[in-house]
Amino acid sequence: LIHFYKRKMSADNGKKIFTKACAQCHTVEAGGKHKQGPNLNGVWGRQTGGGVGFNYTQANKDKGITWGKDTLDVYLTNPKKYIPGTKMVFAGLKKKKDRADLIAYLESTTKN
Repeated sequence: LIHFYKRKMSADNGKKIFTKACAQCHTVEAGGKHKQGPNLNGVWGRQTGGGVGFNYTQANKDKGITWGKDTLDVYLTNPKKYIPGTKMVFAGLKKKKDRADLIAYLESTTKN
């Protein structure tokens, strides 16, 4: 198998996907406010349910994985399947290229 991140990813395309599919519930800038979902700044390398000041579900707290390219790829395919009990209402991104682009954008904007 070729890992998705070995393909060409586009943070610019990922920003468009974020704006369309994620920005109504999430922010990415340092010090950004929580919305329906948590601010994603610093999510890279953080454990599920570990963002400060956001009321995560117990399912998110108990998942116990660390966010990175591989875990985000699986999660963004189908969040409710990966973390049953999450309150994230997003259905997921079925296209691998869209996920790779979104992950490239998230890495470029949220990694501390």
